[in-house]
Amino acid sequence: PVFADIAASALRAFHDSRLGAPTAAEAPHGEAPHVWHWIDVNHRCNRLLWDEEDLARRTSVAAAQIVANKRAIDTYNQQRNDAIERIDELLLARLEGVIVAADAWHNSETAGSIIDRLSILALKILHMDCAAQRAGASAEHRAPCRDRHRRLCVQRDELADCFDTLLTHAAKGAAFWRVYRQFKMYNDPSLNPQLNRGGS
Repeated sequence: PVFADIAASALRAFHDSRLGAPTAAEAPHGEAPHVWHWIDVNHRCNRLLWDEEDLARRTSVAAAQIVANKRAIDTYNQQRNDAIERIDELLLARLEGVIVAADAWHNSETAGSIIDRLSILALKILHMDCAAQRAGASAEHRAPCRDRHRRLCVQRDELADCFDTLLTHAAKGAAFWRVYRQFKMYNDPSLNPQLNRGGS
């Protein structure tokens, strides 16, 4: 099968297994031809983003520290989006010999974007579970956290089914998606005039 190694169950196991792994902040080095490399990069970026988003909401630190958090968020988000696009490119390359049927459905969400959402859901489930079991937390705190945790698990199950369905049908030519480029403008001095004003 074209996507035998990319089942949602494998993604879920991978995402969960990496939640406690070190998150080195360096950018990925070079180009890697294997889709699982970019799935790992995407998940690493989401884990780094989670931490930076928490830090950026502090109110008891100097403004310069929040600026540093925001710049880190910008960097990791760019790497995250780049990884999503690379995942889509590599998955679509496997379909080069597949003839797309005239009545095939066009999935508006790409496979890479679904993988990204599954990564984020893995993080949400972990942190919501921690919140539900926090030492010293009241019953009023635990109960809604447990309910949210349950609902997040349902969301992940349903999204995983959608992912498997998309890839199964795409392998048969009954569905397709395209690589949607983000074309982020804010990091490009030629497109963001604020970057050419010397910080004024």
